Amino acid sequence: MNQILKTTAFLLIKTREVSIIEGLLLTEQEGSHKLARFVDDQKMHRLFEKFVLEYYRRHYPQFNASASHIDWNVDKGVIEFLPVMKTDITLTYEGKTLIIDTKYYQHTMQTNSYYNSKSFHSNNLYQIFTYVKNKDYTNSGNVSGVLLYAKTDEDIVPDNEFSISGNRIAVKTLDMNTDFSHIKRQLSDLVEGVLLE
Repeated sequence: MNQILKTTAFLLIKTREVSIIEGLLLTEQEGSHKLARFVDDQKMHRLFEKFVLEYYRRHYPQFNASASHIDWNVDKGVIEFLPVMKTDITLTYEGKTLIIDTKYYQHTMQTNSYYNSKSFHSNNLYQIFTYVKNKDYTNSGNVSGVLLYAKTDEDIVPDNEFSISGNRIAVKTLDMNTDFSHIKRQLSDLVEGVLLE
């Protein structure tokens, strides 16, 4: 069994999901492994999200990993029609918060055909920014956010960090097509640089 299948089997066991293991590697080219037709992106996204959450619960219990709700920081007005904000993963430690929004797409970048350019998915960036700014309603700067994409074989691999309105926002990828020790290192680096500084 090759490494991607081993990693996928581990993910399925860890998150107690029932699925078919073969063909879970995202690719845009012909090859021996392709995203199985019967495993849609929503199921894979949920599996990816659960794996990352369970990883932090198990390996960093002090971060209190959870999927949490964020209240809208509304000054006045009727809020009943505002959408619910529920994070994929929220980690807290010693007054700092890191919100991780996982994404599992075939294309980690969006294409603007008019300008012939690529950019981050705007809706995803708006979403993580909204989560961070509403969670950090005191403007402390102690709330950070990460968009975490499952790595594909695209040419552009997001690995960027910004400071936007006083908060750290990052767009990162997680390479799942590697041995588990490297996956662990990527996930550890992602949070230790924010919560343990």
